[in-house]
Amino acid sequence: MSNKKIFDYPGDQINVHWDGRLCIHIAECGNASGDLFVGGRQPWCVPDKTTNEEVAEVCERCPSGALTYTDKTGIAEETANRNTVNIAYNGPLYLRGNLAIEGAPDDMQGVKYRAALCRCGHSKNKPFCDNSHLEAGFKDFAAVGETGPGLENEGGKLEIKPLPDGPLLVSGNVTVVAASGRIAWQGDNLALCRCGESNNKPFCDGSHKAAGFHSD
Repeated sequence: MSNKKIFDYPGDQINVHWDGRLCIHIAECGNASGDLFVGGRQPWCVPDKTTNEEVAEVCERCPSGALTYTDKTGIAEETANRNTVNIAYNGPLYLRGNLAIEGAPDDMQGVKYRAALCRCGHSKNKPFCDNSHLEAGFKDFAAVGETGPGLENEGGKLEIKPLPDGPLLVSGNVTVVAASGRIAWQGDNLALCRCGESNNKPFCDGSHKAAGFHSD
């Protein structure tokens, strides 16, 4: 059996790359209009079916960073002007911005821009989500009760440090968005729960200690 994790779909002017280590099948690609991605077709992705601009736009929809592209004419993904953490209803943390996730392999190119991080505590691919929250029955409706100290700027580097057996430490300008779409919290330093047990989700309240959470 092949151990290959990154698959390349070459085109005349742009190549698409799919990283199976990160994909959680949100299907932003498969549900996109047009013939770029067609389920059941071999190959599944054909970049020459559309324009370079549309290839880039659809790949950048992928919230986990599993899809990236290499444009032979000079188009490159740009970091979002605002660093955001979107809290999914009963699901992961979706990050977008100028991301630096400590411990992420160098060949995980997409997570420099977009990432889905586990907050249920059950992923076998921590700190990344692998959809284990579905089997675990994780429930959190992703309301956010705090507002934070506020921001003067919204961009810049956002550093994410997964603490051993502890939370995700986030340093840098960041906006937290509730599942309702409401901008809920803004600041430049926070600790996000990733054990699934906090009583103050999405923020850490130290519950990982009593829960015996292990990040390995």
